[in-house]
Amino acid sequence: MQQINKRINYIEFSVSDIERAKMFYGTAFGWSFTDFGPNYCEFNDGHMKGGFDASGEVTTGGPLVVLYGDNLPDLQIAIEQAGGIITKPMFDFPGGKRFQFTDPEGYELAVWSEK
Repeated sequence: MQQINKRINYIEFSVSDIERAKMFYGTAFGWSFTDFGPNYCEFNDGHMKGGFDASGEVTTGGPLVVLYGDNLPDLQIAIEQAGGIITKPMFDFPGGKRFQFTDPEGYELAVWSEK
């Protein structure tokens, strides 16, 4: 049987406001962006790419996307200042610490660090 590369390759978020999504993720995480027309923008976190799609209805939920950050206290402040809401305060888990938040569209994500 042929080996198949199995990994998350791209994440796409439905958004109502691409500029607001870019401001939030650019401010909180330092992501860069490439616009592809009025309803689509690709993001790049330096490791993985994904997209913001404003062509349909926003539906939140589904799998929890977990991001990584070196300094969780500073990142929590950046998320709150960018308009995110902390939904689960920082806690220890095997391997490190993490917290969860919602972005301005209502998506819940987590951020972890081994520190």
